[in-house]
Amino acid sequence: MSDSNSYTPPAVWKWDNQSGGKFSNINRPISGATHDKDLAVGEHALQLYSLATPNGVKVTVMLEELLELGISAAEYDAYTINIGEGEQFGSGFVDINPNSKIPALVDHSLNPPQRVFESAAIILYLAEKFDAFYPGDIASRAACQSWLMWQQGSAPFLGGGFGHFYAYAPEKFEYPIDRYSMEVKRQLDVLDKHLAQNTYLCGDSYTIADIATFPWYGALVKGYLYEAAEFLDVASYTHVIRWANLIAERPAVKRGRRVNRVWGAEDEQMVERHSSADFS
Repeated sequence: MSDSNSYTPPAVWKWDNQSGGKFSNINRPISGATHDKDLAVGEHALQLYSLATPNGVKVTVMLEELLELGISAAEYDAYTINIGEGEQFGSGFVDINPNSKIPALVDHSLNPPQRVFESAAIILYLAEKFDAFYPGDIASRAACQSWLMWQQGSAPFLGGGFGHFYAYAPEKFEYPIDRYSMEVKRQLDVLDKHLAQNTYLCGDSYTIADIATFPWYGALVKGYLYEAAEFLDVASYTHVIRWANLIAERPAVKRGRRVNRVWGAEDEQMVERHSSADFS
């Protein structure tokens, strides 16, 4: 890097809300509500407030998979939180998730209602509540938890790191793109080698580990994320592609990917979801 492009950090960093690229209007270094706004509440016990980003898709796929099993108590209402418009900083949403990130869930079947935030926490909560997609024996459960937490720890490199610098930053810089591309490809290699010996992340059984990981790494190799499939040579990760194709064909995954989607083709969007009839 030449001297003209070098950066010397100041003694005390100060926020410049013009330097955040595409999301500079919503990112800020403080927490809390910026405006008063109550959240809508539908007729079902489970109320989801989200957007069809990879983290949001984890939860809608989980709920649709539970319904696919015939678990009627998993019926839910889903309301879109438009993070591009700063709706995650409304007072009602901040009451559910003080971190102002989607998704967030409220379970009104409990008294008082139970709030759950962080995508992995939500799908783990639902798995335990309905005893589904979560192994019962301690060894299998430990493996499932390990892959679930691996995804939670690694996806920020893919979403917050690679995605930001490759797709959203106001300028392209070689160093951060190289740094995050290297890490994303290492993660894909970890997955590929593991899936060479396993149908799913936890062996022969489809679990919450797959449900959590598919919207990130499955979407990446399927070409849904950042239009970076060619750049990252995802075709070389043949076992990840086999796994992603297998999951992508599940009816619940197809439905879950549509919920709270406000972009793309009209027949792929679903701003709100209140019953299975909404899909028809």
